[in-house]
Amino acid sequence: MSAALLRKGLELLEGTAAAGRGAAPPGRRAGLGGRPKRSGKAPRRREMVRGLDGGNATVKGRVTKSAIDEYQKNKAANHLKKNLQYMMNTRFVANKTITQQVLTHNQGRKSKDRPPEKPKKKSESTVFTEEDFQKFEKEYFGKA
Repeated sequence: MSAALLRKGLELLEGTAAAGRGAAPPGRRAGLGGRPKRSGKAPRRREMVRGLDGGNATVKGRVTKSAIDEYQKNKAANHLKKNLQYMMNTRFVANKTITQQVLTHNQGRKSKDRPPEKPKKKSESTVFTEEDFQKFEKEYFGKA
């Protein structure tokens, strides 16, 4: 058993025993086991950590994040107005022939731009002629 758990258990026992006996003797405080109050940053730090996570049992040092804040942070931003403003303010206009070359170069290069391939139809011709079928029929079935 750790010293902190032992101390906590003793504090609980002293609290119930002090309530049964009456008031604590002078110089001693009920519930603290006679230990002097700590001063410094440690108690404040513990209170701040408890306040951030709402007292939930979490991994040590982990802060609970707000789902709304996470959503707003990861939400896609619309840059259309900024981009339009930038495009409207630029004075450089590309030559029509150059833009046409770029468009023709990039057209149809992506798989989504290609039409689906049609399956090739096989011709329904056979290697055997009608005479071959008649000869086979004559030999196999014996019919004329």
